[in-house]
Amino acid sequence: MAKDNKSKGSTVCDAVRAIAEPVALECGVSIWDVRYVKEGAEWYLRIFIDKEEGISIDDCEAVSRALDEPLEKNDPIKDAYILEVSSPGIERELVRPEHFDRFIGADVMVHLIRPMEVLGRDFKGVLDSHDKETVTITDHSGENQVTINKKDAAWIKLDDFD
Repeated sequence: MAKDNKSKGSTVCDAVRAIAEPVALECGVSIWDVRYVKEGAEWYLRIFIDKEEGISIDDCEAVSRALDEPLEKNDPIKDAYILEVSSPGIERELVRPEHFDRFIGADVMVHLIRPMEVLGRDFKGVLDSHDKETVTITDHSGENQVTINKKDAAWIKLDDFD
């Protein structure tokens, strides 16, 4: 199971994002998310890229190759790591404010850290709004609207399968 080292990971992710964003733009893509996680004995730097028409393996390869030199030169990570560049996928996790902004009105699925009495642990609905700390979702019947704290969700992802 992946373990995030929060203080180490967030500092590394911010530094890598600053390096990767201009490189990604030159490659015709944008950075969706950056994660630095430890799985077993290995550290992984995962850079998720996106563009309107979707990501191809060629996009991933181009960004990976273009990042080699800037990452080596700026050296934001002192440990050995494995670089992975990929698409965020169809069930992409919404993490940053711009993710939530872009997908207002979209179907989402939520997995809570602890179950809520009314909702349980997993539920689906339409993303109505968000702010820095909360998201508001209406169930598919349109009858029930719930506002949850983002910190209470293990993840909030797009639900493109309904």
